[in-house]
Amino acid sequence: MALLSLAVLLFFRGGSGSVSAAGNCEVCEGFLHRLYGSLTSAHRELTPALVEEELLQTCAVAQGKESRLCYYLGANSDAATRVTGSVSQPLASHVPVEKICQRLSSRDTQICQLKYEPQLRDLSSDGLKKLRVVELRNILASWGEECRGCLEKHEFVSLIQEKAPLHVHNVEL
Repeated sequence: MALLSLAVLLFFRGGSGSVSAAGNCEVCEGFLHRLYGSLTSAHRELTPALVEEELLQTCAVAQGKESRLCYYLGANSDAATRVTGSVSQPLASHVPVEKICQRLSSRDTQICQLKYEPQLRDLSSDGLKKLRVVELRNILASWGEECRGCLEKHEFVSLIQEKAPLHVHNVEL
């Protein structure tokens, strides 16, 4: 009986670990999927050197969470370590991106802790009023804007609605 309960415990423990490792590497999987797609559309055969060169070029222009991922991979100029070979070799061998991210996560758990910022879909007055002031400030900061002298939430909301056409496309205003 004890052996059966131990087997059940190990089964459920192993199952939940593999699901969380595969589905939680949002930034890693998204970034590497786009990198792999651009490589396979532009080149017939992939070599580790070609993949690493493209990875470095892509990371040079990456921003936000993807730039942080590049730092963790060592593909930025200011990174302390360099593990780009752990990406370029498997990607050149057509290993699934999910598996690459899972292996990278075992080396550095921060890789799978990166999450994209939620995308704004509703910039109407009602949609913005539901957000906190800190979130409204973050929206403005991501656009490179600042609300000087704003004290009330409605001032942030009106500035965001004023600046939205300059920074956001295909969003309901």
